[in-house]
Amino acid sequence: MTASADRPQDVSAQLAAFAASDAPVPQHVRDEAIRSIMNGFATGLAGCRDAATTHAKTVMGHFSSGADASVIGHADRYDILTTAFLNAISINVFDFDDTHPGTILHPTAPVLPVLLALAETMPVSGRDFLDAFAVGVEVECRIANAVSPGHYRRGWHITASCGVFGATAAAGRILGLDADKMLHALGIASAQASGLVETLGSMAKSVGVGNAARNGIVAALLAQDGMRGPALPLEGPRGFLRVTCDDPKFSCLTEGLGESWELLRNTYKPYPCGVVLNPVIEAALGLASTSGFDPSLVKAVTVRGHALLAERADRPAISEGREAQVSAQHAIAVCLLHGEAGLPEFSDAAVADAVNAAFRKKVQVVIDPEIPIGAAQVELHMTSGETLLSRIDKAHGGSERPLTNADLERKLRDLVTFGASGVKPDPLIAAILAIDATDDMSRLARLATT
Repeated sequence: MTASADRPQDVSAQLAAFAASDAPVPQHVRDEAIRSIMNGFATGLAGCRDAATTHAKTVMGHFSSGADASVIGHADRYDILTTAFLNAISINVFDFDDTHPGTILHPTAPVLPVLLALAETMPVSGRDFLDAFAVGVEVECRIANAVSPGHYRRGWHITASCGVFGATAAAGRILGLDADKMLHALGIASAQASGLVETLGSMAKSVGVGNAARNGIVAALLAQDGMRGPALPLEGPRGFLRVTCDDPKFSCLTEGLGESWELLRNTYKPYPCGVVLNPVIEAALGLASTSGFDPSLVKAVTVRGHALLAERADRPAISEGREAQVSAQHAIAVCLLHGEAGLPEFSDAAVADAVNAAFRKKVQVVIDPEIPIGAAQVELHMTSGETLLSRIDKAHGGSERPLTNADLERKLRDLVTFGASGVKPDPLIAAILAIDATDDMSRLARLATT
């Protein structure tokens, strides 16, 4: 039985039974899991020495109870809870990680660190690893679907608040929880679900994502040991869905469960910023590459897009790189002035640069109801009176123009150089591609350390 839109039918129990099932995941879903994992390692290696990650590592390292698991990009080893926390921060910190369309949840950051940590402390095959990853992503994305779009608009950071359920499901699957204990694990996770949109643009943003990964392991381990949670953690009168959303869509949790897979909708970013900026950047880079283009002749810039673009990225006044990741004004400035949109262009130094700062003042974001989500139009008003225009309806990295496998491998190689030059990319890439045929997953995380 599945849930109707307005009458939930034990959806928490159905989701728990799905997560606890030993039914194999379809091969094409496993293949996409490998792509997501490749991208996750890439962004984790980029972010492993960011200030947010290093602050967390310094503080949390003092409290680590062991040296069981590997920290991406570092030689240090900590207990599995600390390691999952740190690796989730690294993957998410630059906003260069994957994106689930519609909800804007970043699926890999809360889930992959959980599995990497557990795989270093217990026997885990590659196939079980991929199945648990796919199941964890399915759970978090379905919950995210059920509360979107109201959840994000009310101020919940969806990767953290829904990600803890995916982390819990993935951990519970690896730990072999039965359906009853998986339900209790999801209930324990519901007591730890948090994260605020207000933290975007600050270091605290990724702390919520780190907590999602760590708390997912905690929830699964507590349930394994016999702790019990509420019977209706999601659909209850004061459960997660009703508390965090005005109009929850209960059917999203169970309709087609085990048949349609949200992981197959996953997308990967070509630029280190909020996904709503992808079409803006592509349009601006296209204009900047025009023969004879001179940014000094740009008098003003108008960026037109859906209301979501303005809501997420109309940020003319920024002071650090984290804010730049969600600033259309900054994205336009660096693209037109430098013809690039990589990690250096979204750094603190790039934000502080006086030329970039001056150009940001020329950029205005305008809501255009005729432009759908995922599209954008950039208009350059030149000193000559001419207007140069570029519109992108389907940005590179989106569902219609996805990054290829070669693109993802190239992304990993580039980001290793940026954040963890001591890591050798070739053995890591080869190991990721071979996960499905691997008997022992304990080695994978260690290949991403220095």
